[in-house]
Amino acid sequence: MPFGDKIAVVTGGSSGIGFAIAQELIAQGAKVIVTGRNQEKLDSAVGTLGSAAEGFRAETSNLADLDGLYEHVRSKHGRLDVLIANAGAGEIKPLADVTEEHFDRAFNGNVKGVTFTIQKALPLMGEGGAIVIVGSTASIQPGPGLSIYGGTKGALRAMVRGWVLDIKGSGVRINILSPGPTDTASLHSFLGDQAEAVIAYLSERSTIGRIGQAEEIARAVAFLASDAASYINGAELFADGGASQV
Repeated sequence: MPFGDKIAVVTGGSSGIGFAIAQELIAQGAKVIVTGRNQEKLDSAVGTLGSAAEGFRAETSNLADLDGLYEHVRSKHGRLDVLIANAGAGEIKPLADVTEEHFDRAFNGNVKGVTFTIQKALPLMGEGGAIVIVGSTASIQPGPGLSIYGGTKGALRAMVRGWVLDIKGSGVRINILSPGPTDTASLHSFLGDQAEAVIAYLSERSTIGRIGQAEEIARAVAFLASDAASYINGAELFADGGASQV
């Protein structure tokens, strides 16, 4: 199994894409610690994932929570082989409606949280370690109302270009997997009453003719985290049905 006996952390793993990633890694042999902010949802997810999963309640933009997470990993497992920095969120806000609160919430969750999730994980990682950030095609095609969200994802792409140089020689790889629209409960909640119409439009834009499924994104993430991608570093892979190409 590609991840046999490997220890992985998946942030934001209690639902949606993060949950699907945890399932995929476990299916391929990993032991997975999933994080989430809601203890009830986290407990439910771990119950479904089974004995190879653990839950740890953490807000990734809270540095004390991250310290607690990695102390747990260190004391129980002694190392970390794979980190999937998935936690993050977005809101539709046209420029005229952007507030300081919205701006800070987006950059704290999507940029600050990812930055320190990775920084604090690195001391536990060594040769052959892999980090995958779950980005978004909004980094290059944000669309109306997604300028701030897209800005957070674009910032991560720029930062990864620097981070792979900062950790050169460590044996740890960092890549980004950027999904297009993916059929999850959070997408439907994000789109609200317009979900059906927007998903139909997005399906038409895809060269495959539909939006993605969480399991498809999970398999792409697992590839980047695996030894099969051992010579891929500092890259952004788009998993969007070709929509960003048209």
